[in-house]
Amino acid sequence: SISSKKFDFFFKMRDTLTCIVGEKLEPRYFRKGAEEGKRYTVDEAWFSYKDGLCFVNQKRTYRDGEIVETEYSDSRCVFDMLSILAQARSYDPKDYKVGQKINFPMATGRREQTLIYRGMKNITAENDTTYRCLVFSFVEYTDKGKEKEVITFYITDDKNHLPVRLDMFLNIGSAKAFLKSVSGNRYPLTSIISK
Repeated sequence: SISSKKFDFFFKMRDTLTCIVGEKLEPRYFRKGAEEGKRYTVDEAWFSYKDGLCFVNQKRTYRDGEIVETEYSDSRCVFDMLSILAQARSYDPKDYKVGQKINFPMATGRREQTLIYRGMKNITAENDTTYRCLVFSFVEYTDKGKEKEVITFYITDDKNHLPVRLDMFLNIGSAKAFLKSVSGNRYPLTSIISK
């Protein structure tokens, strides 16, 4: 059996992001429904793992019912725009330098994507607690090589690596999510600056 965690973000009635990850934070399923102008598409990706490879089956469904399916595999874990948050929580930045780029394969959009370590910042969550956070940016590059911020993760710098804030800059709109409460943390919350 697979124990999994599910992340959901809802923007408007027809714009949604859903991600299911397994016990080891590996992606299992991703769905993005997005309305951009007159175009509405649903992108789905199913992930499986065998013999050291990650297999991805993708399906894009257009408003008119047209369906485009693709599949591929990679020796690295393939992420989507939400499961990379779960993965970023497991990174240990002790050896990272500010501005260091972490490349990873992506299920939707361009195959190779970039996460950038931005350093540390103090962030106040919904519970009025300020945490010392590690900052990671998921970026894309335009055809001219210009960097475009897509999602910024603010994660506590203690062993819990709790997501305190998430800023998203997507074609379907901008959104921010804040940590509301903490319970059952495994390690002491040594990243708290003030309550």
